[in-house]
Amino acid sequence: MSVIPAQAARETVPQQRRRMSTWERLVEREAVLAYLFMVPGALILLGFMAYPFFLGIYYSMTDKVVGFASFDVIGLLNYQTLLSDRIFQTTVANTMIYSFVTVPFKLVLGLALALVLNQKFRFSRVIRAGLLLPWIVPTAISSLAWLMLFDSALSPISWVLRDWGWIESNINFLGSRENALASLSFANIWRGVPFFAITILAGLQAVPSELHEAAALDGASTWQRFFSVILPVIRNIVLIATLFSIIWTFSDFALPYVLLKGGPGSMVHVFGTLAYSSMSFDLGQAAAIALYQFPFLALFAALLLRFIRSEDS
Repeated sequence: MSVIPAQAARETVPQQRRRMSTWERLVEREAVLAYLFMVPGALILLGFMAYPFFLGIYYSMTDKVVGFASFDVIGLLNYQTLLSDRIFQTTVANTMIYSFVTVPFKLVLGLALALVLNQKFRFSRVIRAGLLLPWIVPTAISSLAWLMLFDSALSPISWVLRDWGWIESNINFLGSRENALASLSFANIWRGVPFFAITILAGLQAVPSELHEAAALDGASTWQRFFSVILPVIRNIVLIATLFSIIWTFSDFALPYVLLKGGPGSMVHVFGTLAYSSMSFDLGQAAAIALYQFPFLALFAALLLRFIRSEDS
């Protein structure tokens, strides 16, 4: 065994120190560079998210009207006025129904579709690509298509059902609050199912095949394999997709506006359409309506994220 001379050993210490200091300098430089790369993204977030958000909070506590430069700060009066407004109360109920009826349907249908598409069959890739069409088509265009489908006089749905003898006259899909909410929810489910299907499909393909083989060897049935093998692996993916869907549905604007514009009789507003209609004459009240979404969405996000963390711990 060779022994390093004392002089050589003494010479290696400063070299090691120099190498360590050089490494530390490189790490510091990379840290500075990382912060520099974060600056553009932070500026974009501040400019397009933080600034409008805090400006909206400020406007919600004023009586600012569109077209007039002068306005006064009135505190929480806009929020108090909305709580006693009948249209706003109906809007809150509509948004809750719209969100918590459509999201479970989108989740169940998307999960079922993902399980089917996870199997190997001919043209599976083509079908997966076609599945994305409702999601990638601009919402305004798909909303116009649904508007024609729900037309009280020219709806092909009414024509088919009337030819089959199931109805005697055309269905007025958008003529009452109940029919309008049901029609709006149906269109939203059609648009949102592909998001769940593709997201869950990506999680299903990450399930190791060894787990399926082991469960099959143990004699587990299809349902047992789903609940014991598949669901635990994709659980967090399903919960995150559900959270995003709740946020998007709760703050949806394009589809409700194109189909209904708050009608009939301003009784089918959701938060987005009511804020937009109020913005034309009372910007302060419109900002207050939009900000009323924040506590609901923050609560949903906190509950779901807490559930995810509690299951992981």
